[in-house]
Amino acid sequence: MRDHGSSDDGRTRRQFLAAAGAAATAGLAGCATLTASGDDFDIGMTAVAFDPPTVTVEVGDEVVWRNTSSRGHTVTAYEGTLPEGAAFFASGGYETEQAARDAYSNSLGGLIGSGETYTHTFDAPGEYEYLCIPHEQAGMVGTIVVEE
Repeated sequence: MRDHGSSDDGRTRRQFLAAAGAAATAGLAGCATLTASGDDFDIGMTAVAFDPPTVTVEVGDEVVWRNTSSRGHTVTAYEGTLPEGAAFFASGGYETEQAARDAYSNSLGGLIGSGETYTHTFDAPGEYEYLCIPHEQAGMVGTIVVEE
């Protein structure tokens, strides 16, 4: 379970992850595939996947996606699967899944470039399924589980 709250010693989850990332970086110095440490995101976007594909958070938590690949991506909720009372979310700020799909098709609307981020705060418990419009057919889908 991923926790965005404070740990027992008052540090936030992101502060802990940053410290852990720095320690891991030191331990892996010299590895050719090492990525930059200290990144402040919950979900990375690789060529055709969200990493990790499922994240668990608490009501009121903000989730940060970062495009960690050279391809453009979107984050778009599957509108028909949203929990009761949940707000729709999509990179580009679209109000419906169809509007997000149309905007992407017409002008690459909602596209998140390499290194850019998108954030959303989850205010209702339940499971949120989402996709990357240009890579949906390749299986680029994910799930956010929001617990009370």
